[in-house]
Amino acid sequence: MDDRFLGGRVAVRQSADGFRSGLDAAMLAAAVPARAGDHVLELGAGAGAASLCVAARVAGCGVTAVEIDAALAGLIAENAQMNGAAVEAVLADVFALPPELKREFAHVFCNPPFHEGQASPDEARDRALRDAGRLGDWLEVGLKRTVSGGTFTTIIRADRMGEALALLPARGVSVLPLWPRADVPAKRVILQAVKGARSALTVLPGLVLHESDGRYTQAADAVLRGGAALSMERA
Repeated sequence: MDDRFLGGRVAVRQSADGFRSGLDAAMLAAAVPARAGDHVLELGAGAGAASLCVAARVAGCGVTAVEIDAALAGLIAENAQMNGAAVEAVLADVFALPPELKREFAHVFCNPPFHEGQASPDEARDRALRDAGRLGDWLEVGLKRTVSGGTFTTIIRADRMGEALALLPARGVSVLPLWPRADVPAKRVILQAVKGARSALTVLPGLVLHESDGRYTQAADAVLRGGAALSMERA
């Protein structure tokens, strides 16, 4: 069964078992400020949902999606063909990239494993969700592969924001909280670092996802179904 993103514009075939991409992937993709002609890199792409959303939002943008799981890398290639998307699947370990990917990209993004705790008996699900103490390594690789003036964008659990900020550059970083509702704490934050920028850390107003009755807010719906961008720019 295919999952639909961006109001049905993107179809993503995902594994029936294990981790399945959803709202986080769509929000992450919306925050990547790619333009036509850019070549961007996703680290740990899963079945390719975020990469496919970036490619659908930005015509003329090329995406390389790196995934360590062979079955998932195969799904990325299948999904790219099904959507007619300029997304290339690369089977590789994020921490041991092949020589052709050891270069700088206009934009790099990832939805890294950010959960702690006991390992899951499902190896693929455990790899997708549990960071095993390597969150900092994901951030380091992402920044290293980003060109000067380009962006590295990630989405993490809000309660790990302090840890992530301590590992990112002191300047050039923006934080965008995602509030489940207007009256509850954020569960996710999007962090974006502009490599080499000297601007001070900026916490943006954020985005409320749901109304009190559970419907998406107009702003969230514009991103999730309408394909609108999430601006990470400082005022």
